Amino acid sequence: QVQLAESGGGSVEAGRSLTLSCAASTNTDETKCMAWFRQAPGQEREGVATIYTPTGGASYADSVKGRFTVSRDAAKNTVSLRMNSLRSEDTAMYYCSAGPFCSLDNIFLYRYWGQGTQVTVSS
Repeated sequence: QVQLAESGGGSVEAGRSLTLSCAASTNTDETKCMAWFRQAPGQEREGVATIYTPTGGASYADSVKGRFTVSRDAAKNTVSLRMNSLRSEDTAMYYCSAGPFCSLDNIFLYRYWGQGTQVTVSS
């Protein structure tokens, strides 16, 4: 069983930055891909960024490309999401997830999920 714990959410003004972190309790084949999803009220959960931890290869949703950066610390089993130039439309609950493969579109690949951390951006 893998447990994921997010931290780093909060309320900021548009244009500012936040960094989210996700700590995984262990490192297995099912945590090779770590991903960030977000869900705003009344909307479906959407993929934000993924990182394939063995290689560091990352992918991003078009809406965050150039503003968000995902990174990992393999030794600490942690993944971070640096969010710059935040916009009001980035307001959502952000979830860390883990799975054997990466996909921004297929939520069902991810077996493990954190509880989420709220990000609120005011304009």
